[in-house]
Amino acid sequence: MENSLKRLGFVGVIIDDREKCSGVVNKILSEHAELILARTGLPNAKGNTSVITLVIDATTDELGILTGKLVLS
Repeated sequence: MENSLKRLGFVGVIIDDREKCSGVVNKILSEHAELILARTGLPNAKGNTSVITLVIDATTDELGILTGKLVLS
């Protein structure tokens, strides 16, 4: 029953290859938009990396599904 409790939290996403991964990451985040309260992105102008910070309101299970998809992308 504890897994059904929604909690406020942060998720940090580091993208190593922006050109290759940005479309996949954006698709995953769009699929889980109902969990995301805020999103901030910071591209690295000198490289091909970026950092995304998410503020989420999700259950442990919902968070696991979202982060699991991001890890596999």
